[in-house]
Amino acid sequence: MSSASAPPAVEHLDVLIVGAGISGIGAARYLKTGLPSKSFAVLEARAASGGTWDLFRYPGVRSDSDLHTFGYEFAPWRDQESIASAPRILAYLRRTATENGLDPHIRYHHKVLSAAWSTERARWTVEIERTDTGERTTLTCAWLFCAMGYYRYDEGFTPRFEGRERFGGPIVHPQDWPEDLDHAGKRVLVIGSGATAVTLVPAMARTAAHVTMVQRTPTYIVPVPKRDPLANALRTCLGEERGHALTRRKNIAQQRAIWAFCRRCPKAARRIIRWINSRQLPEGYPVDEHFNPPYDPWDQRLCAVPDGDLFKAIKNGSASVVTDRIDTFTEKGVSLRSGRELEADIIVTATGLNVQAFGGIPMTVDGTPVHLPDHVAYKGMMLSGVPNFSFAIGYTNSSWTLKVGLLCEHFCRLLAHMDAHGYDVCRPEVADPAMETRPFLDFGAGYIRRVVDQLPRQGDRMPWLTSMSYHGDVKLMRADSVTDPELHFTRAVAARPEEAAR
Repeated sequence: MSSASAPPAVEHLDVLIVGAGISGIGAARYLKTGLPSKSFAVLEARAASGGTWDLFRYPGVRSDSDLHTFGYEFAPWRDQESIASAPRILAYLRRTATENGLDPHIRYHHKVLSAAWSTERARWTVEIERTDTGERTTLTCAWLFCAMGYYRYDEGFTPRFEGRERFGGPIVHPQDWPEDLDHAGKRVLVIGSGATAVTLVPAMARTAAHVTMVQRTPTYIVPVPKRDPLANALRTCLGEERGHALTRRKNIAQQRAIWAFCRRCPKAARRIIRWINSRQLPEGYPVDEHFNPPYDPWDQRLCAVPDGDLFKAIKNGSASVVTDRIDTFTEKGVSLRSGRELEADIIVTATGLNVQAFGGIPMTVDGTPVHLPDHVAYKGMMLSGVPNFSFAIGYTNSSWTLKVGLLCEHFCRLLAHMDAHGYDVCRPEVADPAMETRPFLDFGAGYIRRVVDQLPRQGDRMPWLTSMSYHGDVKLMRADSVTDPELHFTRAVAARPEEAAR
């Protein structure tokens, strides 16, 4: 065969990172710094980096974790506001990528269609579609690192509402916010009571005629300062790096203490939160009707409102809360089960996310499809029986990125160990087939419960127990050895590109 007719060589990389959001950018930086000889690329299906913080465009979109811990350990948060808006977070992420030389490694409009592992060749074959041209391409990699979070980017969750088609105005999901939606002077109904709803209500209330949050069940909502005076003082006195490090330690300890108190003393925590709420709300306000959930604090994630903006909107009359069930949509709004009718010009369905593990990418191992519920998470970052595959899922009880940073460090140490010993393949395997398992995301939120049977499992012991403790993970991921009796290393002669090509 002549060289002119030979098919083009398939590009091979040491690591392929899928997703250019906060997890993917972090993983790329740890890899570039910790293992500079490794070849890698970051594939992003969309036209821009930033993930969640570029996707969501609804009014007021922001973090509900402080950026000293939600940001990276290696990149100090320089802004005065620690509870930050999406544009500020997005600027931080993109600045971090540029300052660390990651921009040339990000490939936009690259959507992963499938990934197939070959034990014989010790590599993944990844099929990709260019979302801008429709072109199909193929890459191979020694390691596949999934940094796509756990929800679907193409659609949010909206339950079926009776009579939806009767409503005469716009019905909008926050995940698909129209750029040209004008809510100034309009009556707005926001359906939902989670983090998105409590962000939307005060943001829209600034210019809307009135915003009503319609909730089926109350949520724990706590005010937090938008600015952290101590963090800003430490940065001024000690400089960015030392100030960031101390603030980070302070906030990690604070997060852990609040969570631990809520779990150990739920009745006391409930009383304290109610007391805080009552002080923020108008005198005589029915706190127990609208801000007293039927579950304990941290059975679901607490909602933070910066500087109590939601409570201020309720207090000044620009927003209100209604706790009831929607019976049907009407031409002018919604009819509630109690018989009450709420009129609106715009309805926002802030009803949650659609969870989707690993971007819904179909994976096979030696031709056998990977059925996620049959696999157990190893150290919360790999899957039993799936070689050379890792993923980044952060904490649900504190800042997401705290976990991601630790597992990225551990991932780099793992690859360095394999290089030092000449291994090509790393595969977690459960030694005890009788080990009891439970859902990987063992969390009470509705968006998790809807898909719990479609997700991987976790075990009842280490290394199969998914830790939600930062301090525990510091020991497990940073201090302990990367080796484990249930983590198997092997070498495949055909694995290396230079040998496979001979």
